[in-house]
Amino acid sequence: MTPAAILESALYVDDLDEAEAFYGEVLGLTRITKAEGRHVFFRCGDGVLLLFNAKATEVPPPADARLPVPPHGARGPGHLCFRTAGEEIEAWRRDLARKGIAIEADFEWPNGGRSIYFRDPAGNSLEFAEPKIWGL
Repeated sequence: MTPAAILESALYVDDLDEAEAFYGEVLGLTRITKAEGRHVFFRCGDGVLLLFNAKATEVPPPADARLPVPPHGARGPGHLCFRTAGEEIEAWRRDLARKGIAIEADFEWPNGGRSIYFRDPAGNSLEFAEPKIWGL
C-alpha cells in the first residue's frame, strides 16, 4: 500500500495574526479554523495548510484531551510549494510584487517547468511551481 496524496502540510510561525493576514489576504486562502495562540488552518485546493505556533505544539496534550494529538514542532524556516499552472506563475509574480513581496528566485528547471520563490513573514520559503518539475 502507498498513500494516495498529502492531505495536510504544516509550517511553524512566530506570529499567528501576521501569518493569518499573509496567507488569507496575500495568497487568498480560505481560513478553516483558528485557535488563538496555537494555530490557524487554511484550505488549499484539495488539501489543508496548518500554521502552528511551535511553542504551543511542543507540549504533550493533557491526559483527558478531546483530541490527543502528539507533540510536534520545528524551528527555522520550512518550505512549501504550491502547485500552479505555468500560465499563472507570471500573474502570481506581478501580484506578489504589487503587494511588496520580494521574489528570491525565478527560473526554469532543467527537465521543464518554472518556479518562483518568496518568503512568508515568518521566513518560511514558499514556492509556486508547475507540476511538471516533478514529472506530473
